[in-house]
Amino acid sequence: MTTPALPTPPFGRALCAMVTPFTEEGALDLDGAQRLAGRLVDEGCDGLVLSGTTGESPTTTDAEKAALVRAVREAVGTRASLVAGVGTADTRHTVELSLAAEKAGADGLLVVTPYYSRPPQDAVQAHFREIADASGLPLMLYDIPGRTGTRIEPETMIRLAEHPRITAVKDCAYDLLGTQKVLARTELAYYTGCDEQVLPLYALGGTGYVSTVANVAPRQFRAVLDAFDTGVTREAARLQRRLLPLIELMMAAGLPGTVTAKSLLTHLDLPSGPVRPPLRPAPPQTTEALLTAYKELIDGP
Repeated sequence: MTTPALPTPPFGRALCAMVTPFTEEGALDLDGAQRLAGRLVDEGCDGLVLSGTTGESPTTTDAEKAALVRAVREAVGTRASLVAGVGTADTRHTVELSLAAEKAGADGLLVVTPYYSRPPQDAVQAHFREIADASGLPLMLYDIPGRTGTRIEPETMIRLAEHPRITAVKDCAYDLLGTQKVLARTELAYYTGCDEQVLPLYALGGTGYVSTVANVAPRQFRAVLDAFDTGVTREAARLQRRLLPLIELMMAAGLPGTVTAKSLLTHLDLPSGPVRPPLRPAPPQTTEALLTAYKELIDGP
């Protein structure tokens, strides 16, 4: 069996799953979104994922999602790829959001597995194909069974890779064996959505990452990839390990990454604002721990 060549990154390598800034009253803060997007790109992100899990897509309206794409595109121009989260539990609604994102200026679509209804694999495949057929934009499939209840099985992923507009995967399946099977048999660009796996997946032939923690540490995440690309693998491993305390506090301490990211951004005087219900703000002790870990990362060697 011939192993496919490593794919060209369709959306860049270093992508941030950007939070959606709100005003203190809870309205969409487009000015804040533009300022945050500009900072992320200046600090090393070559792609931004908007209205994903971290972007609170379940609680933003269709109109807000389109407005966010338009505003961020205006802010960053062609300096970064914009991938719009359009996934829902409803195929027809997802198609509508896909067309709206294309019209608003997105470069690609992040499409999560339909959730709650737990469709079988043939229905999962049909769902993604219908969305890929509906617009001219490339798709990044979002495999996160811990949230959706349904895996995109490796064999399903391999069949979906035959579609010319299904080009990438955001991998949150925590199954490196399954991921390697797909990498060996397709040219899909794999982006880890698990911040602690940035270096492991990249070393296995992944394309890069879609990171929540990069909202606050974009330069530090980019440095891991840059070190590996220059052949300094021990340094890449050291840089990945330096990120782990902050990753653990933000992603594995019992609160959603949206909550911890917005808490830290707010205390760093960066655009953020509150989370929308049912999410609730982080308690003061969590924020204090986040600030300590962040300062140690920034000030360390």
